[in-house]
Amino acid sequence: MTFDKQNIFDIGTGIYTIPDIASILRLPTAKVRRWMKEYWNEKFAQGEHNTFSQGSGKEQVTNFYTLIEFYTFYQLRLNGVSSDKINKAHEVLSNLYQTKYPFAKSNILTGSKNIFFNHEDGELIEADKGLQITIKQVLEPFCKNIDFDLNSLATRFYPLGKNHNIVIDPQRQFGQPVIGDTNVLTETVFDLHRAGESSKVIANIFELTSKQVKDAIDFHLRAA
Repeated sequence: MTFDKQNIFDIGTGIYTIPDIASILRLPTAKVRRWMKEYWNEKFAQGEHNTFSQGSGKEQVTNFYTLIEFYTFYQLRLNGVSSDKINKAHEVLSNLYQTKYPFAKSNILTGSKNIFFNHEDGELIEADKGLQITIKQVLEPFCKNIDFDLNSLATRFYPLGKNHNIVIDPQRQFGQPVIGDTNVLTETVFDLHRAGESSKVIANIFELTSKQVKDAIDFHLRAA
C-alpha cells in the first residue's frame, strides 16, 4: 500500500486500515467499514474536509485515536446505548475537551467524569444511568489496557492486557502490533510460525523470550 507522506501526518499518529481495526479489536470488518462512513466521516466530522480517514476501499486508513474510539463506540452499542445518544455525546464532549477524539480520553474511559448530552436549550445534562453503568463495567476495564499522555489522550494500547507482550504503539512501526519494547512485528513472528518454524528458533532469531513468541502467536490466533 502506498500513501502520500503529507497525508499520513495529516491523519495523525499510526496508520490503520479497516481490516487492521477489525483484527486488532476483534470487530466485524463490515461494521467497522460502515461505521467509519456513517459516523466518523459523516456525523462526527466537523466541516467538509475534517473527516477521520483518507483513501477508499482497501487503501482507506485512519489513526490510532480513531481505533480506540471504535472500541468505545462498539461497547456502548453492544450495551444498548442508541447511536443518536452516542453521536450527541461525541459532539458535546468534543467541544468540551477541545478534541476530535473524546472517546479516546481517560476522562471518559475511566468513568471519572459524567458523560453529557446536548439538551435542546443548549444545556449540558447528565447522561442516563444505563450509560454510566456501561462506562463503569465495560469501558473502565478496557482503560486499564491503555497508556495515556499528560493531555489524557491514549498513547499505547495493550490488546491482550498489560501482563502480555503485545503493544499497539503509534510511534513504532506505523502503529502495527509489536512485541514489548522491540520493533519486531507480531505478524512477522506469526508468519514464521505458520511456515513451520519452532518457537525456539523464532525466539533465537529475534532475541525474544518464549513468552513473547507465544503472546504474538496467541494474538493472531485470537484475531483470526
